[in-house]
Amino acid sequence: MATYTVKLLAKQPVAQGTMAFHLEKPAGFEFRAGQAFEVILPGGAEGEDGSHAFSIVSAPHEAELVFATRMRDSKFKRALGALEPGSSLQIDGPFGSLTLHKKAERAGVLIAGGIGITPFMSMLRSAAEQRSDRSLALLYSNRRPEDAAFLVELQALAQRNPHIRLVATMTDMAHSSQAWDGATGYIDRDFVQRAIAGLTAPIFYVAGPPTLVEAMRSTLVDAGVDEDDVRSEEFFGY
Repeated sequence: MATYTVKLLAKQPVAQGTMAFHLEKPAGFEFRAGQAFEVILPGGAEGEDGSHAFSIVSAPHEAELVFATRMRDSKFKRALGALEPGSSLQIDGPFGSLTLHKKAERAGVLIAGGIGITPFMSMLRSAAEQRSDRSLALLYSNRRPEDAAFLVELQALAQRNPHIRLVATMTDMAHSSQAWDGATGYIDRDFVQRAIAGLTAPIFYVAGPPTLVEAMRSTLVDAGVDEDDVRSEEFFGY
C-alpha cells in the first residue's frame, strides 16, 4: 500500500442520508474491483477519528475515485461532510480481498445490505465496461427505496446487460413515501433460492453491517450453499 494526497472533486447525495465523494485519481493508483482504501482527513491521525476505511465505488477503468457512506453523526463524518471541493485529503491503499473469482464460468451472487452495496458497484460497473459474459446476480436489501444508494444506476445496468440480474427488496415500505413495485421482505432461504435459479455453480459475496453478514451466512447455509463458496466483508462504523 501507499499513501497519496488527493483533492476532493465533488460530493453528491446518492440516497437519503448517504453521500458519495469524488476524488482525483493519483497517477499509479491501481486497484481491483471490490477493494478499499483508507481515507485520512486533514489534520487527522490514523485510528483517532481521523481516518476510516471505505470500499471503492468507482471501477478500475474510471478516471475518478469514488466512495460513499452513510452520514452518521460522528466526529469523522462531520469533518468529512464539512469538506468542500478542492480540499486536500489522503488515501492509503488499495487493500482488501473481496474481489470476484477468476473462473468466469461460475456465477457470482452479490448480497448487499444498505451501504454494503459499495464494493459491488465497482464490480458491476467493471463487468459492464468489459462486456463480461459472467453471470452476476445482485440481491440488494434496503428499508425503503429512499435508502437504496445507486438503485437507479443498478436498474439501468441490469436492463442493458443480460448477464446482470438485480433482485432488490424493501423491508419497511410502511414508512416510505415512494412507490415500489418490486420485492418486499427480508432475504431468507426461499428468496435466495428463487433469486439464483438457473445460475451455474455460484460463488456468494456478502457485504454490510456485521449483523447482516452473520445472518446471511446462516441463511445461505440453510439454503444449501457450501460455506466454502461464501465470501464476506463486514462494514463497521457505518
